[in-house]
Amino acid sequence: MERRALSWLQRLTSVRAVVDDARWVVLDVEASGLDAAHDSLLAIAAIGVHIAAGHACIVLADSFEVVLRQPQAPPDRANILLHGIGVGRQRAGVEPLAALGEFMRFAGRSPLVAFHAAFDRTLIERHLASTGLPVPANPWLDLAPLAAVLYPEVRAQALDDWMGHFGIRCAQRHQAAADTMATAELLLRLWPRLREQAPPGVAAARKLASQRRWLGS
Repeated sequence: MERRALSWLQRLTSVRAVVDDARWVVLDVEASGLDAAHDSLLAIAAIGVHIAAGHACIVLADSFEVVLRQPQAPPDRANILLHGIGVGRQRAGVEPLAALGEFMRFAGRSPLVAFHAAFDRTLIERHLASTGLPVPANPWLDLAPLAAVLYPEVRAQALDDWMGHFGIRCAQRHQAAADTMATAELLLRLWPRLREQAPPGVAAARKLASQRRWLGS
């Protein structure tokens, strides 16, 4: 599996990437702590949001989830209680090289979407580099500043705040697959205003989200 994932990823990055704007990949990660520059990547979950004729929909069949193997999984009880990935699951997970290669194969050339995306991006790209895998050029879209630009009247910052505003339910917070679904549902709630304020495509959405720095808090 590791050779297949590595070979596919090398082929993907050997040609100029063309963004697949018909399928956005919403993702969430779980980590051993809150320091993306040093903590370990424990799990990745992702789901495809398919876009056609200006409409976006979550496709449950187009989903991905993996726990990465941690040979030296520390018995951090507080952290384990938060994300529910116990020491046994961490030690029995998929080898990082294979797990990350399969995730990037799933992502393909789709934009990668997350809430507070810098954390997810730093963890994934750091672990790609540590396993010797190339970092693909998929564009990232952060829903946190995009939501703030699209709904300036809403005083919300955390994902829980936006979930409360839109009435989004999450089966289990701080569990990668459940948080991914909640984030994808948030994207769908933002979609009508996004279509009103920006032309189709992730590039326009990223440009709109970048306005957040000029608006302040």
